[in-house]
Amino acid sequence: MTLSTAELYRLKSDARRGLLENDLILQRFFERYGAQLNAEDGKVLTQLLALEDNDLMDLLIGRKDSVAVLEKECELPSFKAVLQRLREK
Repeated sequence: MTLSTAELYRLKSDARRGLLENDLILQRFFERYGAQLNAEDGKVLTQLLALEDNDLMDLLIGRKDSVAVLEKECELPSFKAVLQRLREK
């Protein structure tokens, strides 16, 4: 089941970041996949968006594959799938 319009709006609002690079990556992601996101994707995105900007950037550009705060979550297939889509050029 896809996310409701309200849930998607909340995620997009939370995606406004202090680093322009994060904003651009997240904006591109929502343009491509926003209409297809399900509840599990929303949960992963919520966890990612709770990170500090620099930690988020490290994950988005592939500098790191996990961060200490989300070490267990980074191993889950759903987390890896969302992260892979975020990293697409």
